[in-house]
Parts: sequence; C-alpha cells; structure tokens
Amino acid sequence: MMGSAAGMVKASWVRRSLAALLAVVMMAIGVTGCGAQLRTNAAQIPQLVTATQSDPSTFNYPLNNSLYTTAVLGLLYTGLLTTNGITGELEPALAESWEIAPDSRRIVFTLREGLQWSDGEPLTVDDVVFTFQDVYLNENIPTGTRDILRIGDTGSFPSVRKVDDRRVEFTTPEPFAPFLRYSGGIPILPAHILRETIETTDSSGNLRFLTTWGTDTDPQKVIGNGLYRMESYTPGQRVVLVRNPYYWRKDEQGNPQPYIERIILQIISSADSQLISFRSGDLDEISVEPEQFQLLKLEENRGNYTIYNGGPESGSRFIGFNLNKASNEAGRPFVDPIKSRWFNTLEFRQAVAYALDRERMRDTIYQGLGELQDSPLDSQNPFYLSPEEGLPVYNHDPERAKQLLESAGFEYDALERLQDGDGNPVRFTLLVRSEDVARVRVATQVKQDLEAIGMRVDVQTLSFNSVIQKLQARDWECYVGGFGGGGLEPHSGSNIWSSQGSLHQFNQGPFPGEPPITGWEVSDWEREIDRLFTQGVQELDEERRKEIYGRFQQIVQEQLPFIHLVNPLSLNAVRDRIEGIQFTALGGAFWNLYELRVEAE
Repeated sequence: MMGSAAGMVKASWVRRSLAALLAVVMMAIGVTGCGAQLRTNAAQIPQLVTATQSDPSTFNYPLNNSLYTTAVLGLLYTGLLTTNGITGELEPALAESWEIAPDSRRIVFTLREGLQWSDGEPLTVDDVVFTFQDVYLNENIPTGTRDILRIGDTGSFPSVRKVDDRRVEFTTPEPFAPFLRYSGGIPILPAHILRETIETTDSSGNLRFLTTWGTDTDPQKVIGNGLYRMESYTPGQRVVLVRNPYYWRKDEQGNPQPYIERIILQIISSADSQLISFRSGDLDEISVEPEQFQLLKLEENRGNYTIYNGGPESGSRFIGFNLNKASNEAGRPFVDPIKSRWFNTLEFRQAVAYALDRERMRDTIYQGLGELQDSPLDSQNPFYLSPEEGLPVYNHDPERAKQLLESAGFEYDALERLQDGDGNPVRFTLLVRSEDVARVRVATQVKQDLEAIGMRVDVQTLSFNSVIQKLQARDWECYVGGFGGGGLEPHSGSNIWSSQGSLHQFNQGPFPGEPPITGWEVSDWEREIDRLFTQGVQELDEERRKEIYGRFQQIVQEQLPFIHLVNPLSLNAVRDRIEGIQFTALGGAFWNLYELRVEAE
C-alpha cells in the first residue's frame, strides 16, 4: 500500500492490525544464534515468532501513520467491537452489547463488567468518553482518525456522553451508515495515564500528548487493553510482547485467553533473509510472494507448514497520472503544462489502459497467482460491481489505444513515435518504490507496453520514503501505486476519493498549514464522487448503498484517475504447530489470535 491514512479504521482493530502484521511480515532473523535461542524459548513457553519490516515510529496510536507500527499497536489495543474475520460481522469486544435507536442516529454501548487496563487499573466509560472527546476529536491533535469521524457536507462530528457506569452513548447529527463500525472499532485509550498530557503543554505551547509514548519510552510503561503488553523493545532488532494478564476474554472453561503467551516481532528489512529464515524454521509464518510460491509449495510437507490461500487481497494496485493543474507559491506548475494537457485528456488515459497487457502481467510477474483488477474495490467486497453488472473494463488492445490517441489529436511520426498536435514527443517519468520487487517489474512492463504504442517512459526507482515525499509535494508525473483495503466499508476510502481527501493523490488539494497553491481545479466527475460518498453514508439501506457505490466504481473506470492492474492472491505460510488457523483475505491468519494454540515441540 502506498499509504492509507492511519485513521482508516477497518472493521476490527485487532483483526486489522494482525492482517497488517501479516502483510508486513517480510523479514528474517539476521543472526543464526538469535534464531536458535528463539527456538529454545519456544520449547519452554507458547510463543509466536514473526517479523516486521521497520522499527515502530511511535507507541502513541492516534499519532501513528505507519503500517509497520500498526503491527505492534494492534496487539496492545482494542475497541468496543471486533469483526469476525470470516463473516465480516461485528462482534462484542470491550462492549458486551449495543443498541441502535430507530432513527439510526444514536448508539448506546454497554461495557463488560470488570474491565481493566494492562496495569490493572479499571477501564470505564470515562475512558471511552475521554478517548473520543479529548483525543480523537481534539483539533490540536493531528490524527487521521478524526477525518473518518467527520460527517456529511457540514463536516460535523458525533457527540459522546456517559449514560451511567457501564453505558456510553454516541449521537450523530444525521444518519451515518459506517458509524457503528467506526465507533466500535477505534481503540480506547487510558484516561488515567493520558489525561494529564492533554491538559498540559510544553515550553512551545504544544500539548504534551504529542510527545508522549514515543519509541524512547520504557515499553513497560505503555498501557493498553489488548491481548498483549510490551515487555521490551530493542531498536533495529525486535519487539517482545507478553500476554496481558488483565485482558477480558476467557474460554468456556474460564481459562484466560490468548493461549499464546509471547509474540516476538523481529525487525529486519531483507526479503531474501526472510525467506531463508522461514525455511530454516526461525519464523512461524511468512507472507508468500508469487516468486516464492513454487519453492515453498514443494517444501510444504517437509517444512511442516501450510500455505493458505484467501483469494484476492483486499486493496488495489494501479498506475496513476498526476492530474493536478495547480501551481506552487512561486507560481511554478506542479506538472509541466504540456504533459498536464496529455494527462488530463481522457482519451490519453483510456489509451494507456488499453495498451497495458495485464494478463501477461498476471501470468509472468505474479506467476498466475492473482486476478485482473477493474475496480477500486476488490472482488470479494460486498459492494463490488462486476463487469457483468456494468463495470467498464479495458482489455489489452493496442490498436484501440492508437485509435483513441489519434482521435484526440495525437500523431505518429515516420518512426511510429507518438507526439501531440504541437509536435511535442510524448515522454514522461514513471515513479516506483524500490523495495517492492513486483512493482518494479510492473513498471518495467508498463514501459514496454507503452513504448509499443509510441510513448517513451522513463522509470524512476526511489525508496518508499522518497516516493511518499514526491507524492506529498505533487512532484511526480505517473507512478505505480497501491492502497491497502479499508475493510468492508467503502467509505473507508473517502480520504482517497474525496476531492478534499488527504490521499487524493491524482489531484491533491491544499494541505492544512502548507504554503498556498493556486489554480487547483476540481472536475465535475470528482464532485460527483464527493456527492456519492456523502449520499452513501446517509443511506442506511444496504441495497441502495450498493447502487450508490456501484456508480462510484463506474465513474472511476470511466475517468481512470487510477488504471487498475492486478490484484495478487493473499497467500501465507504458517507452521502446522500453530493450531486453529482460519485464514481469510479479510482477516489474515491471526484474526482469531485469542484462540490459537501452539503445539509443544
């Protein structure tokens, strides 16, 4: 994923974070002696050893904007509700029940009795009210979670109040269909630890909360309410988490859950070492890349693991053009005006879509382990619109691509090189992140496919952070990107598709606090998507919502701000000694971590 907002809440906080954990488990244990020690420890207590690609950026959830940090925070926190990783249905978590008023504008949650924080202090309704009123809805705290709680065209927010010692009430100013999932899924924070940081400032006048629970904090002082609590953090090496003795869940016999006592997240960035480490037995699971599948499948029985296939991953992969016509504070256009005219010509984008041989991309780069993608929603999403239902598709047709270009005034010279009506050769730069081998290969094929219709493409390979910086600065022409799935709720992608969204990358509007930009234009079809997203959250009938988001998908495919490519299969290899795996693309391998067991070795 190129960067969905930290606040893009998926239906279950625990499920989301563990799915994210799986998505980033790409690394190996770098020191042989360390791996041997971990195996020795595993024989003594039930533990799970996995890995993450990067150090945590913070232990403060509302300030987190890193998928890799989510892998840790998802084990430390939970919300009022959770989501079944198989059915997608909401289930009780900190709240044992909830009641929705007939007008669908009021939800009352009833907390379980005897809830506690990981330091043993009581978890109460006051914590819930504090979490929303004082943190997530606090204008002085830059959290992406606040964005998704914004309701309707007015941008108003829900209100939260304490009903009694166990009940808390959320009220929205108008019907807001995703609100149950959002209010239920957002992690609850400890008021007894954090309230003082909200009420006091540092010497610069900033809330102390903004510097609380950084990665220099003693891990054992970070208080949560999830399945685990941190025992230690060694930068550049690992995070060790142990079972939270105050976690609320117990099995039918009254035994505390989770059963796995310790989680070890190794921090290492080498994908090659990841594969070596898993094959040597030092990791308990791995996300299987297409190029690794055949080798790992051959060793499946001997290696005592199972490769699970959850079907197409949630999320999207695409190439996008920078459609922004604006200029910076110095009056310099973000995109060369000549190229901007090309990119903003619909026939140009459609021609590119027809030129791409996505079947070859699927069969070679992804080893046949994926499906062609024609929508911003994955095919397993209940709101997905299929081609049979009216979703436009662009199958490989180079001749059709050339016809579209010529109809839009482009011409071919004697050497079959494409130029615009003014004689400017069509040449642009395609940006791609270096760490993702599959995306680099996709960029190479895109270059080949577009050169076959006369375009010249220069591939620019940069680190992930450098790509993000260029996207935020609007300093790019075309890029290979992707977004992780936001769960089952289409509105989770509003920060991508809303014209005012912080991830509206193909035509990024002004950011709060940045130098002014001039000449930014919002197209009619972007405004129509804005209207559909507003209508979609106000509509409570699921069938009608499906029609609304179906029209959104049609517009995206008609206008092609992103040209969708291939959605790979969700594949994970998990050691057979881990019992109870119920793998799905929605929930991953560990959505039901609380009931998994590790067989003694």
